[in-house]
Amino acid sequence: MRVFVTGGTGLIGSAVVAELLGNGHTVLALARSDASALAAEAAGAEPLRGALADLDILRAGVARTDGVIHLAFANDFSSPDALARAVAEESAAIATLGEELVGSDRPFVTASGTPHAPGRASTEADPAMTDGPVGGRGRAVTAALGLASRGVRSAAVRLPRTVHNQGTGGFAGLLTDIARRTGISGYPGDGAQRWPAVHALDAAVLFRLALERAPAGSSWHAVADEGDKVRDIAAVIGRRLDVPVESVSSETYGPLGPIFATDQPSSSTHTREALGWEPKHPSLLEDLENIQP
Repeated sequence: MRVFVTGGTGLIGSAVVAELLGNGHTVLALARSDASALAAEAAGAEPLRGALADLDILRAGVARTDGVIHLAFANDFSSPDALARAVAEESAAIATLGEELVGSDRPFVTASGTPHAPGRASTEADPAMTDGPVGGRGRAVTAALGLASRGVRSAAVRLPRTVHNQGTGGFAGLLTDIARRTGISGYPGDGAQRWPAVHALDAAVLFRLALERAPAGSSWHAVADEGDKVRDIAAVIGRRLDVPVESVSSETYGPLGPIFATDQPSSSTHTREALGWEPKHPSLLEDLENIQP
């Protein structure tokens, strides 16, 4: 299958591209810069120059391929306005990609986030989060799943709070960046809240399986670690960076503060049973040992 991938040179996307190429697919990768285009070519993909906001380029990518995996996101958490702009840009891109696939029965795999289910681990049957600072992402993906009734084999791979590789990535990576900048490895509240996690190489396998096998309108959980306590994550970061570990204000995390402070474990039991997905790479706490002072 020839697959159009957005975000193909990021932490997750580069793993997905390698997984696709290693399993007989070819890749057309959206590349917003010369550096991204070179990285895509070096990985074995064909670059398509353009940004996520270039909707005509997205349509051209769909026209040239047999399926789509969408991973690109601006990841600008510097302010509520910046985050809102990133969400709006992605929402328009998802809508454009989906409309271009209507009636084709081609696969459209989007990245989403595992939902929050108070008092328990969330499952694939729980609805996407549509409220809060990134609720727009959930609404866009829900709309994409709705295209199942219009001849699109749409599926959502829900990613946990941290997708990691070699000690970097996700919410844990943000904690590490803040610890480097402030000299304190912090956690919100008492740090007992739990975050799910997965290694990027394991997540990549699930994206491929969803592309190849997922029924239209289905959601899947790329969760290897059901929930690590944030204070345990902060403790490893503090030890690796040789900085103190302590509770800090949720305002430290800007617009993501409310999410950082939420207990949000998640399960992948159905995903493992239905798609035969089995994580094989290091857990988050093991992988954080790769952090260099």
